[in-house]
Amino acid sequence: MTKTKAARRPPIHMIDSEADILADLATSAATRLPQVSQLLLEELGRATIHKADRIPADIVTMHSVVQFTDAASGKEHRYQLVFPKDADIAEGRISILTPVGAGLIGLRAGQSILWPDRDGHERLLTIAKVSREPLPLPLSQ
Repeated sequence: MTKTKAARRPPIHMIDSEADILADLATSAATRLPQVSQLLLEELGRATIHKADRIPADIVTMHSVVQFTDAASGKEHRYQLVFPKDADIAEGRISILTPVGAGLIGLRAGQSILWPDRDGHERLLTIAKVSREPLPLPLSQ
């Protein structure tokens, strides 16, 4: 039996310091979010790791703004990938500890990935554009 091209996950790249933080985050969330934790740890295990100054600009890293299409719905989405404490879907910030967030990390513009959603259905996500935008500074107290 041969694997089809769509079934293989594309190569991904991560920043070394982010990979360490994400591994700790995924491990600590294993009891609460077992599916996402496992998916994120699998992605970390297969990623090519780079120093922050060596990662190409079109790679999805933490705090990147990602435009992607979900083939199942045909909808285009634009979210900033953030840590759980900064997530606010209404403001366009999606947590790395969601199935979609875990699926986006490390991909580059033009790549597609077949990725499970919360219900276990596989969806084809295609990255259209990646940009790096800093998080807004918190308001003064």
